[in-house]
Amino acid sequence: MSAERHLTQAELEAGLAHIRQAPKTEGVLEMIVRRPGVDEREALEAAELDPAAGLVGDDWRERGSSRTADGSAHPDRQLTLMNARVIALLAQAKARWPLAGDQLYLDLDLSAHNLPPGARLALGSAVIEVTAEPHTGCKKFEARFGREALRFVSSPVGKELRLRGLYAKVVQSGVIRQGDVARKL
Repeated sequence: MSAERHLTQAELEAGLAHIRQAPKTEGVLEMIVRRPGVDEREALEAAELDPAAGLVGDDWRERGSSRTADGSAHPDRQLTLMNARVIALLAQAKARWPLAGDQLYLDLDLSAHNLPPGARLALGSAVIEVTAEPHTGCKKFEARFGREALRFVSSPVGKELRLRGLYAKVVQSGVIRQGDVARKL
């Protein structure tokens, strides 16, 4: 995956109008990424979602979490979703989207106003539920997309719009495919 230049704050802010135009009730699943191991990414045409495993074949369960008392996988951090318009702006090339570390990239308004905790999305034959866990940027995100990108997604507007994305969990197993429409329930 080629390195791209990091965008300036002005360039990032210029993309906000397009990001705000993301669909509110139905949006396309633009990319599915499985993370079989640390810093490993596999872009998939289709995947299975399971209430116990999350995205089948992803390392979510094995990786565990520092946010649980015993270090086990956090049940409310099973899936990571990111707005496709945001990652398109930050990454500048679709081949770089997986570097964000998220699993599902949707052309959908992921803001807390549009998808509060508990909101459900039908996706393929699966159903997922937005959780209250905050999804924030990290050092890897900053290294891959730049300090200004981290500031952008962490700003008050960035948090309001959930530019860094959101966490969800699987409530009904099913198969999802790139190009599926995610629909608010």
